[in-house]
Amino acid sequence: MVLWSSRLYVGEKLERKKERVIASINNREAAYGVYLVALASNPNNLFDILEANELLFPHYKRTNIHVIGLAKGREEAIGLVREMIMEVYHNTGEFDVRSYFT
Repeated sequence: MVLWSSRLYVGEKLERKKERVIASINNREAAYGVYLVALASNPNNLFDILEANELLFPHYKRTNIHVIGLAKGREEAIGLVREMIMEVYHNTGEFDVRSYFT
């Protein structure tokens, strides 16, 4: 199940298409070239960067994924991660992204 953050970061390339892309992902439709930034499934990591079409695999029906970023392309997703980490560190002095975004 996809859980969307109330403070969703969206890359510039998807800003105008954000609602349509979110609807596609929620309806389990293909979203080509779209990447999601989610809280890490492994507690030792900060984030997961997933290609949106990975969510079509059956495994993700049974898994909660807390999405906090949406980007067009992997490079833009990496830029969003950089921006998020800087915000968390600037506001808290730490890198505890899980408690900052939940």
